[in-house]
Amino acid sequence: MVNEEVLYLSASELGERIRARRLSPVELTEAYLDRSRNLGPRLGAYVTLTPELALAEAQAAEREIRAGRYRGPLHGVPYAAKDLLAVKGYPTTWGARPYAEQRFAFDAAVVQRLRSAGAVLLGKAAMIELAGGMGYRYASAALTGPAHNPWNETCWTCGSSSGSGAIVAAALAGFAIGTETWGSIVCPSAFCGVSGLRPTFGRVSRQGAMALAYSMDKIGPLARSAEDCGLVLAAIAGNDPADLGSLPPQEAAFSWPPAGAPKLRIGRLTNAWQSPATEVEDAFQAALEVMTAHGAAVQDAALPEGPWEAAAGLTISAECASAFQDLIESGKALQLADPEGQMGGFVNLQVGAADYERAQRVRGLLQGKMDALFESFDLLTAPSLPVAASSLEANLDTDLSFSDPLGGIGNFCGLPAAGVPCGFTQAGLPIGIQFVGRVLGEDKVLAAARLFQRHTDWHRKRPPLS
Repeated sequence: MVNEEVLYLSASELGERIRARRLSPVELTEAYLDRSRNLGPRLGAYVTLTPELALAEAQAAEREIRAGRYRGPLHGVPYAAKDLLAVKGYPTTWGARPYAEQRFAFDAAVVQRLRSAGAVLLGKAAMIELAGGMGYRYASAALTGPAHNPWNETCWTCGSSSGSGAIVAAALAGFAIGTETWGSIVCPSAFCGVSGLRPTFGRVSRQGAMALAYSMDKIGPLARSAEDCGLVLAAIAGNDPADLGSLPPQEAAFSWPPAGAPKLRIGRLTNAWQSPATEVEDAFQAALEVMTAHGAAVQDAALPEGPWEAAAGLTISAECASAFQDLIESGKALQLADPEGQMGGFVNLQVGAADYERAQRVRGLLQGKMDALFESFDLLTAPSLPVAASSLEANLDTDLSFSDPLGGIGNFCGLPAAGVPCGFTQAGLPIGIQFVGRVLGEDKVLAAARLFQRHTDWHRKRPPLS
């Protein structure tokens, strides 16, 4: 019998128990499936469960481990994949009504790599329709409705990886896969009190994934610890000729755990958010005190000033219009759930080539400025968001509208980031801190997050689900 204590273990802890044959992959999978059936609909966490596939993969893992064929730390560990990743024969809805019956005859590269690592796919995580590329105003902008936050079910989980955040926070799987074009891994990590990793652009293959913005889309894990994020990235990273944005083999590869513990020079950003909530700022400052007490050197830093957010937003709009041109021009975009999304594609089509080209020149300038900033710092840090989880009824255009220069810059430049919990509000909602590194700097990003988690227990807190 697998109890709730076990289901809340980190993926690395689950993997170690499975390796030592103290935990059955089949029993663990059955327990997660039962919990997902019971809590998943209430939270709006899944689009589709894949029990037949999950049990077949779990049984195969159990047989292999008994025979001494151990594939590594994720062997037998169940996970969920955001529903923009193709899984052969199953619906891949992209969270949107026009694609509700869409199926593919192949698996996405990330799904293939996790299967090679021995991980067990439980199902497809709910998401904001088309990953929010057309724009959206409400948390209900999804085929399955809004994702409810396990810490307070009247609140949202945030971002297009909304179901992935709920799944990890509620212990419906050992980890989940999300994607980020602008905030959709860092944001749900903060609202849901979990750990998330946005990899360097091009480090993880997007073959078989829905395209939103070809030059900014990234795939990464949400999990219960930074350690878990490192293990998952090591399994899914690597060059793929089928993805034209894939990095060369020697750059795309990633190994975990790293050798040694680097001395970290961290830049505390003074201009990441204009006016974060007092509770957020207090938790962030307390987190930096933990980092300083355990060897990190923290100094003030500032992001370069410029039209970076506007250029990044224009890039997403233009590339989204290209990715969904047929949907927009056919009029089927009007089937989307959110009124802003219904019209956003038509607006995106109006972005001109000259404007797009200017935005790419701005990107090159910005990358140079960020390279110069990272000469002084290994990492930059700020609160993941300036507020805690918003209401499910909130109008995101007015109630969750604020400048996000770090999110824009980080995604426009393809920089890695880790978001981890660092406290709670008086209302019991999670608060997050993010660490952002230079290109290919996942080792230091994760080292900082792991150092923080070794000396705190925020990531081990559980939501009050009943």
